[in-house]
Amino acid sequence: MMMMIKMMMMMMMMMMMMMVLLLVSQHALGGVVEVNEGAESVLLPCIYSGTPPEDPLLIWTRSDLSPNSVHLRRENGDDLKNQNQRFRGRTSMNPDALDTGNFSLTLRKPEQDDGGNYSCSISDGREERNLKHIHLKVKVDQQEVEVTEESDSVVLPCRTSSLLPEDSSVEWTRPEPRSMFIYVFPNMSKHFAQQDRLYSCRTEMNKDFLRTGDVSLTLMYPTHRDDGRYVCTVHRDQDVLRHTVVLKYVKKEPFPSWAIVLLVLLVLLVLIVCAGGLYNFEGYFLKAPQVKVDSGVKSVLLPCRTRVCLPGGARVEWRDGENRTVHVYQKGSDDPEEQNLTSRTRMNDDPLQTGDLSLTLERPRPADSGIYTCRVSIRKRVILMMKRVHLQVKGQWYKCWILPIR
Repeated sequence: MMMMIKMMMMMMMMMMMMMVLLLVSQHALGGVVEVNEGAESVLLPCIYSGTPPEDPLLIWTRSDLSPNSVHLRRENGDDLKNQNQRFRGRTSMNPDALDTGNFSLTLRKPEQDDGGNYSCSISDGREERNLKHIHLKVKVDQQEVEVTEESDSVVLPCRTSSLLPEDSSVEWTRPEPRSMFIYVFPNMSKHFAQQDRLYSCRTEMNKDFLRTGDVSLTLMYPTHRDDGRYVCTVHRDQDVLRHTVVLKYVKKEPFPSWAIVLLVLLVLLVLIVCAGGLYNFEGYFLKAPQVKVDSGVKSVLLPCRTRVCLPGGARVEWRDGENRTVHVYQKGSDDPEEQNLTSRTRMNDDPLQTGDLSLTLERPRPADSGIYTCRVSIRKRVILMMKRVHLQVKGQWYKCWILPIR
């Protein structure tokens, strides 16, 4: 009988120990805390119910960082000299943490990179006891926008509260494939001069955004290179709002084979029915301003002007009726390696800034007659504008005197 009682007591003690271990492990395990990026703050909970040791040290760490110290609290106050720089000025604990046992940590302005595993522990200087593990998830407030191939523009949405303070500033950036500034307001911002040249003259924002709070960005002439993530950051007093927009560039799907066959049949039908009027139809669309000049003049000007703001990296190309390159201007200067008539063509200085893309052809000849095309493009693919000029060079007539034979 006594043997059975002893066995039962041993079993009860083992069960009690298992329950204690289970409670301790659950307490130390902690949990998951989720917060949106740009929130004012997030609380990482850690409650201690035991008696603090003498000369206690409260420790918050993150194992994947070096140094791994997030926050350190001694009996006489915070000790942040070895704190990781990324948390500088952003962490705090209750002043009476050691008295109340509330060792929770407040992290201000959580960012996406703050996500990770945090540990709360207490030490007496010799032994450290883990109290809780917290996995922090910082969710990015993002929105997806699609733009189809050959679209003129796309709007990247971003809104905040209306009636913003006068000293508010806005930054549009791209974190990849490399960190770059897309748009910055106001113009005197230190980052304004860092705007990437790829986006020069291609971005604009509502001028009335201080009143409306609409800081959406319009991106003109989008290409596949613009595909990716954009971050809108609004600095408002002491607050910072971040919003992420994912731009997806969608290429036009090719016509199915049956649609191509049907289209070809329709075109053939139109050609058969309207064969008589096709010549006039083509002549109408090939009309271009005519420039007439006599052969032998010093030079002739082929006009091409625009009021559109052209990006600094644009390429200006003049071609003749046989699609031969006559003149090329790119990267701030002429490119003679790609052009014919090298010694007889020139353009004005800084044409992309002035908008005057006219071409001067020296010593024009009758063989130079024809239709010339002025085309402005980005990387030879995205055509920003195109104009045609019809040049007609008249040949000179020479008088011939027949002298009488004596």
